Amino acid sequence: MTQKLKTVLGLAAFALLIVVVALGYNALAGRTEPPQIAFPEEAAGPAEETGAVRQRAPDFAFVDRNGNGMRFSDITAGGKPVVLNFWASWCPSCRNETPGFERVYRDRGDEVKFVMLGLADGVRETVETGMRYIEDGGFTLPVYFDTLREGAIAYGIRFIPTTVLIDAEGYVITAMQGAVNEARLRSAIDAMLSPR
Repeated sequence: MTQKLKTVLGLAAFALLIVVVALGYNALAGRTEPPQIAFPEEAAGPAEETGAVRQRAPDFAFVDRNGNGMRFSDITAGGKPVVLNFWASWCPSCRNETPGFERVYRDRGDEVKFVMLGLADGVRETVETGMRYIEDGGFTLPVYFDTLREGAIAYGIRFIPTTVLIDAEGYVITAMQGAVNEARLRSAIDAMLSPR
């Protein structure tokens, strides 16, 4: 076999590999399409007033800062409202909202559970880069990592930061996309804690 023929066959094999990978990716992407949670509107009142069907917060697996496996249901079982925040250290909007979340956590962390869920895909974000950001910033927020994308898929996350509010009974109240400023977060927590 001549060198020219070997080169042509090598290029053809490489092109075939690219086609197979692309077809496989598209087939798998179609099967793992995140479910769409029907989040209630922020302005809406309690589900019983608006006629909306309450939706239980989906459960999923993740790891803590030390790599220990956990389930979201372990955290929500305590009977307190939950602030679930999806973030990454490379995300400018996430970085902008973190200091406000830290202040609110220090003030209200005994009344509301905070779950700061870093989306660690292992490429753009890792547990190490996420923890470096948290430690360098002196943040004390409860930080966890979604290394298998289970949380992102369960909640249909397509944009970060996204903050999901969950009531004390484990039902989704609403979701807020984009950076949440401190005043808005405090107001949302006040609403979650007010008697209905």
